Amino acid sequence: MSDQPETPVGAAEVARFRERHGLDGPGGLIDVHTHFMPERVLAKVWEYFDAAGPLTGMAWPITYREEEGQRLARLREFGVRSFTSMLYPHKAGMAEWLNGWAADFARRTPGCLHTSTFFPEPGVDRYVREAVEAGTRVFKAHVQVGAYDPNDELLEPVWGLLAEAGVPVVMHCGSGPAPGKHTGPEPVARLLARHPRLPVIVAHMGMPEYTDFLDLAERYGEVRLDTTMAFTDFTEGFSPFPRAELSRLAGLGDRILLGTDFPNIPYPYVHQLEALERLGLGSAWLRAVCHGNGARLFGLDGTP
Repeated sequence: MSDQPETPVGAAEVARFRERHGLDGPGGLIDVHTHFMPERVLAKVWEYFDAAGPLTGMAWPITYREEEGQRLARLREFGVRSFTSMLYPHKAGMAEWLNGWAADFARRTPGCLHTSTFFPEPGVDRYVREAVEAGTRVFKAHVQVGAYDPNDELLEPVWGLLAEAGVPVVMHCGSGPAPGKHTGPEPVARLLARHPRLPVIVAHMGMPEYTDFLDLAERYGEVRLDTTMAFTDFTEGFSPFPRAELSRLAGLGDRILLGTDFPNIPYPYVHQLEALERLGLGSAWLRAVCHGNGARLFGLDGTP
């Protein structure tokens, strides 16, 4: 099978979006929420979506159900120059193995920000420190799938380490698309009260608790939010973003980051970008969200 996609889905439309908003520079788009993981693990994730499992609860077709080389080629066609390999364990004993895979993936994949993960288990502080020392740029914490409290005492040294090292963690902590045992703003608020300098990127804008997570971002200067699936027609159907909060979204424009959930999205990639565009917050805001904020956070060159 070729590593090049035969018919890029929406590549021309993405190119027109970049041209409209001055995002055609060498830095391109920076997507902080893309999923690459071992093939057998990804296959299990896709099976879960196909079955409309309880953490999704709805039909969820995968638009980019392709082999790894094709998915990477898609991102390059879209002008995504920096991206992540978001992966996460659902039980103890997985995280360290996943981190080994992700380190190798980052080494062999230009543009991939070395991504790691963790789970509340004995030894977590050791392997997180080893990942940081090995050059991890970002972590993924999935409170919903992992069904753990971010305030678990086993994670306390991890949060302190990440706050001290300044390594951000993308955290799925909102209660969408379905609530988990420890999702919602309250556990994160307790965590940040102890670690106010912890660089948290709230996945999916914290849906559906958008307002509460905007509150946390206004209270803590190292809290950011990613746009993953927010504002799209798909998500607006069950978890609409409150339009009364658009002014706050504009005011936090230096701490909103482009995220998409590629490849596990039920629509073309361009739709996420057009959903941001139709918010009407302007080209400067879009340039910051789609490139500038990520470039500053990760020390990348080519900020337009």
